[in-house]
Amino acid sequence: MISRITTVFTATLIGIGAGGPSLAQDAGHDIFMQYCSTCHGTDAKGAGPLTELMTAKPADLTQLAANNDGKFPMLDVIHVIDGRTGVRAHGGPMPTYGAVFKAEYGTGDYGAEIAARGRILSVAYYLESIQE
Repeated sequence: MISRITTVFTATLIGIGAGGPSLAQDAGHDIFMQYCSTCHGTDAKGAGPLTELMTAKPADLTQLAANNDGKFPMLDVIHVIDGRTGVRAHGGPMPTYGAVFKAEYGTGDYGAEIAARGRILSVAYYLESIQE
């Protein structure tokens, strides 16, 4: 378990530090496709295959900056994805991915927390890169 967490943590640091946000965006794209696209759609515009079963339409994630005076709301996006901070902009139906990602690495390990935050940051960088 430790080596998996160390690998993810190292990859996150490399993506953010050495390669800049672009490597994190690539990882974020993959995470988005796996966890988010079923609701938000592969284009992130809010028309995923599960939307017909939902009572609240998912947000168009390509308009976050446009809806925020042209500035991408990075911290707000991180809080919503994480879901454990008390900011529940979706009103509750969106999964708390901070807990989901942390559980994949073991909930009692601090390395799991670091890995979860790295994944969330990667998704946020990806979303920032697709703003219209």
